[in-house]
Amino acid sequence: MGSLAAADEPLPQLKYPQPRRDDSIVDDYHGVLVPDPYRWMEQLNSEEVKEFVGAQAAVADAVLSACGHRGRLRGQLTALFDHPRFRAPFKRGDSYFYFHNPGLRPHGALYVQHGLGGGDPAVLLDPNAFSEDGTVSLGMVGVSDGGDHLAYGTSGSGSDWVTIRVMRVSDREHLPDTLSWVKFSRIAWTRDGLGFFYSRFPAPSRDGEALDSGIKTDVNLNHEVYYHFLGTDQSQDVLCWRDPDYPKYIYIPEVTEDGKYVILSVSETSDPVNKLYYCDLSALAHGMEGMKGTHSMLPFVKLVDKFEACYSLIANDGTDFTFLTNKDAPRYKLSRVNVDEPESSWTDILPEDEKAVLESACAVHGDKLLVNYLSDVKYVLHMRSLVTGELVHDIPIDIGSVNGISGRRVDSEVFIEFASFLTPGIIYRCDVSTDIPEMNVYREISVPGFDRNEFEAKQVFYPSKDGTKIPMFIISKKNLNLNGSHPALLFGYGGFGMSVTPQFSATRVVLMRHLGFVTCVANIRGGGEYGEEWHRAGSLANKQNCFDDFIAAGEFLVSAGYTNPARLCIEGASNGGLLVAACLNQRPDLFGCALAHVGVMDMLRFHKFTIGRAWTCDFGCSENEEEFHWLIKYSPIHNVRRPWEKGDDDDPRGWGAAGQYPPTMLLTADHDDRVVPSHTLKFLATMQHVLRAGAEGSPQTNPIIARIERKSGHGCGRSTQKIIDEAADRYAFAAKVMGVPWID
Repeated sequence: MGSLAAADEPLPQLKYPQPRRDDSIVDDYHGVLVPDPYRWMEQLNSEEVKEFVGAQAAVADAVLSACGHRGRLRGQLTALFDHPRFRAPFKRGDSYFYFHNPGLRPHGALYVQHGLGGGDPAVLLDPNAFSEDGTVSLGMVGVSDGGDHLAYGTSGSGSDWVTIRVMRVSDREHLPDTLSWVKFSRIAWTRDGLGFFYSRFPAPSRDGEALDSGIKTDVNLNHEVYYHFLGTDQSQDVLCWRDPDYPKYIYIPEVTEDGKYVILSVSETSDPVNKLYYCDLSALAHGMEGMKGTHSMLPFVKLVDKFEACYSLIANDGTDFTFLTNKDAPRYKLSRVNVDEPESSWTDILPEDEKAVLESACAVHGDKLLVNYLSDVKYVLHMRSLVTGELVHDIPIDIGSVNGISGRRVDSEVFIEFASFLTPGIIYRCDVSTDIPEMNVYREISVPGFDRNEFEAKQVFYPSKDGTKIPMFIISKKNLNLNGSHPALLFGYGGFGMSVTPQFSATRVVLMRHLGFVTCVANIRGGGEYGEEWHRAGSLANKQNCFDDFIAAGEFLVSAGYTNPARLCIEGASNGGLLVAACLNQRPDLFGCALAHVGVMDMLRFHKFTIGRAWTCDFGCSENEEEFHWLIKYSPIHNVRRPWEKGDDDDPRGWGAAGQYPPTMLLTADHDDRVVPSHTLKFLATMQHVLRAGAEGSPQTNPIIARIERKSGHGCGRSTQKIIDEAADRYAFAAKVMGVPWID
């Protein structure tokens, strides 16, 4: 074991920027006056905001330069990331396509192989050639049914905006096609390979002029669906659907495997509910060619025209469609409908399970169905009949996560991606044409220097504030002495029905091996681990349950002897960033460090930027009086208090004269156009001001800093080096402020 080394050296005396406070900005929310002195930070392209960001970056640099483990962490992370990584192949025509990164390349490349036992794999598209600094990434891909053409979307600096281009697979030649202002879309090829459906927004503009640079924070409205013919200009694309009466609707197109229908999934928020429209392409007199120049939209039929449940297409046989749905089934089921008789023909093929959540279903090899359940946050695979839903075979897998299933009805093979906390990754090839499907290892990801026998992963259940049992995974070195001395990293999300399941993390291995961390994942309410009831128990008026669950996880780790408050670090991103910030405000005494990534921090104004309006399903909206009162109680920027000052009788905060906020790092990125950076900037300025951070005589001596990534976004598309650098910075900070020594 190494010595404390640089961890013993004090952090430099910090002098924080003093940004302008505009006390004239006061909003009236249903009779409640709420100041917003940092409203100007929402103008992200202004010089004043840029100066503030630069000044805060200087503070962060001063702190990070004093973190002695920073270089060691970067070195160990680089060594452990340097291993080959693969994604499951998918088949089109006679060719197989898959992503592969040999180690430290910024991004994985798309490979093509003609037959599994035939020709050698070759790089089809290398995103590392898109930009010199790795900030342009591959956002989406779509290969035509015959495997002849690839359409792909690129994203710059982590933005959600995508530009689609097209290339021939045979000779890697690009067509002239360039499609702009694509967002929240899918590339859906028609069976004939002549073109594809996609979704886009009108080009952003301000004062009549198009915007082509800088972060765009305006609300995204008026989504549209187009069909693009290969080799043509975007201006000639066929407008297939839009509805100006409902500007908030989002449309995702999908073509059925038989090529006969195009399905539109219609959503308005992030809620797991959608409408369903379909169009019989075979009924068009001259196919999509006949739509050119008609200025008529496709004759979509509204199969489901209410936002009452979620419907995901699994398969169709002619007019009989099978959907995965939560209609009257919070843990999901499979239902079938004849679209010619929708009023009377809905039947359940696979009813809702009594406990497990039906995560996904994939129709393969004719009438077979590979079904994926989530039971107590562990995956279970079944082979079932697509016709009846009856169980054909159990498919055994280890405790972990099924991250992808690649297969189609025309093929007899399926590829299954698996990973766990201690399994870097296995891709199984399953021949489903046999009576008993066999799982054979197709590829196994090996990480040099990682020995799973050094560590253990276990699941515990702890009580939350209201007595609800919450599952949590704890991953650590084996034979841990529960004496309360270990540093611990507690991660959570708890929102939008998203489940956090076992995954391998090279970063986690470095933390456990060289810093002795116990790493924990709390499956709090608001997620989808137990279906829609679990989700609803942590949303809207019930959002406080998420924070209670997370706080209870920290209390459990302390009481069970894993750690102590001075060595308990909490971390979360996006909705998880909100989670960390809210818990930071509510229980600053419980944590020794907080890392909040790209968090939603202003709960009164989030709906006014980009796609934030879609989150009102989980949070509510301040424009509604009842929902405003939910939000104001936990909105991070509105609930920063001085722990050393006693709260009033109605305020549960007030922790005695000795308290202060723990060391805190807020992380954001300058091109995040999902949770815009102003959330983090306003919260940062509020914390530093209210807590008088850096001021003479202030009890707040723990650092409150921000790491603001340049030319990056909400998290998608980051290069390997950016991932390593950020991890080294944030965990070097955590180790420094919690006094964690390096272990050789």
